[in-house]
Amino acid sequence: MSSLSRLARRAGIRPSFSAVLFWLCTLFPVIAGAQAEAHSSGDLPDAPTPAAESNPQVSFTGRSGTEGQQTKRILGIVPNFQSVSIHAKLPRQTVKEKFMDATEDSFDYSAFIFTGALAGISQVSNSVPEFHQGAAGYARYYWHTFADQTDENYLVEFVFPTVLYQDGRYYTLGQGGFVKRVAYSFSRVLITRTDSGIETFNASEIVGAGAASGISDLYYPQQERTWTKTGQRWMMNVSLDGATFVLREFWPDINHALFHHKQ
Repeated sequence: MSSLSRLARRAGIRPSFSAVLFWLCTLFPVIAGAQAEAHSSGDLPDAPTPAAESNPQVSFTGRSGTEGQQTKRILGIVPNFQSVSIHAKLPRQTVKEKFMDATEDSFDYSAFIFTGALAGISQVSNSVPEFHQGAAGYARYYWHTFADQTDENYLVEFVFPTVLYQDGRYYTLGQGGFVKRVAYSFSRVLITRTDSGIETFNASEIVGAGAASGISDLYYPQQERTWTKTGQRWMMNVSLDGATFVLREFWPDINHALFHHKQ
């Protein structure tokens, strides 16, 4: 989640508040329609919990034993630890499990690789001129990017889910039409589950991403600390997290198409 957000920010993509608000307002009717269709047809919008291979307690029910099954990594590289296979059933996460999810996303070997790539892109685009160029400049870009990713991971995946008793995992819908599944994926930015399985407002995502953007003001140059830039980072983080959810939703289908895995 964080990698996409940082990449967009470093590349100079800075949406206006009005554009983001327009996007949210436009999306709400689509989300509502998709959710209503899911409930009226008997399809549960929130299929149950993380990948089967990671926990022996997982059980599968439904049309196919491995339909919509998530893997621990996307393309064998990108961490996908918090994606839940369709029809999988697991107990609620403990505080320790939430902490470990955030830690794995922050300190997995791929996190250091992506941080290096993002730092390089940021330096080439000169996104923060105060960091300058050369090896010293790259080091500044690297540690700032790493701090950004770590801040957001721990706040969105551990701190706020623990305090608010929310489940930060992504529950795969895995069935229905393309538009319905895309709308469902984006809706997870605004809707999540409590630890007891009840749908609720996703304050962990919205408030956590905003808090991470605010914390970044503590270590960025003065020119990067304006209310406008902080707000833009916040809104962009949330919007791109929605795009990440879409990737998670369709990863089982992509995985099957590319590698001919049985569903």
